[in-house]
Amino acid sequence: MTKNFTNTTLIIIGHRGASGYRPEHTLAAYELAIALGSDYIEPDLVCTKDGVLIARHENEISATTDVASNAKFANRKTTKIIDGESKTGWFTEDFTLTELKTLRAKERIPELRPQNTAYDGLFEIPTLQEIIDLAQQKSAEIGRTIGIYPETKHPTYFKSIELSLEEPLLSTLVANGYQGANAPVFIQSFEVSNLQDLSTKTDLPLVQLLNSSGKPYDFVVSGDARTYADLATASGLKQIAKYAQAVGIHKNLLVPRDSKGKLLAPTSLVSDAHANSLLVHVWTFRNENFFLPLDFQGNPQGEYQLFFSLGIDGVFSDYPDTAAF
Repeated sequence: MTKNFTNTTLIIIGHRGASGYRPEHTLAAYELAIALGSDYIEPDLVCTKDGVLIARHENEISATTDVASNAKFANRKTTKIIDGESKTGWFTEDFTLTELKTLRAKERIPELRPQNTAYDGLFEIPTLQEIIDLAQQKSAEIGRTIGIYPETKHPTYFKSIELSLEEPLLSTLVANGYQGANAPVFIQSFEVSNLQDLSTKTDLPLVQLLNSSGKPYDFVVSGDARTYADLATASGLKQIAKYAQAVGIHKNLLVPRDSKGKLLAPTSLVSDAHANSLLVHVWTFRNENFFLPLDFQGNPQGEYQLFFSLGIDGVFSDYPDTAAF
């Protein structure tokens, strides 16, 4: 399908909500992200045993919920191979939504965000529908449209266990009025084949995520030799433009760092993407020095200014208020 999606305004994407201030992927984090100026809120989507899309960073949930301390579910602990890596813990696809709703979220990186541990145990795992309801409710209340920016997590894996993410995602979006190339939604994935398939089924904007290393897992499965670095070239972007409307790129693909964490000269990625009519959304901006380049320690606003000056179209931020400074 041919899509003509254009957006001339730089957007702020609340990365998993305002996850610098609240445990990620909770309605509290999304609501705060909206209050702090986000244009879009971003849920990573995984699936329950009974086929409901929920927001978690990964399908293994011991790092983001209290499941490990819940004796009722002790026997659900298991080891699985997810995208070629062995993972041990508790997995969303082994729980019904009703069971998952008995769990409570916790801060994923307490060593860096100890202040967020004050909210541990307070918030449920939200469904995609609940996140949409929040975005639409807040849009009506504040008089500006809040978009959603869902990511399909581990799509090849979920398809392999007959819990495909794409069909319920599209049906939920359509049921809630998200249709057409200018709908306030972006669908993103680190894999390629599911986006290519989606491009034949919807006019909604699609985003190819590009990491600073490695390759899409569906390429690993299919034996495709290309890496994310190959996709980020001018010729790779030309291929992406056949099925997607934007690229969501790791910051280091645009402004690399040296071995000491100091920034190097910017690459041509923005101009190359724009030459192929692709928007460029950059991830992830965080305030902590642990994540900042050496050049901007203690000055996260300076990092934003640099990237904004390069002509990008959007940022994923854990601190939307800093992005909107």
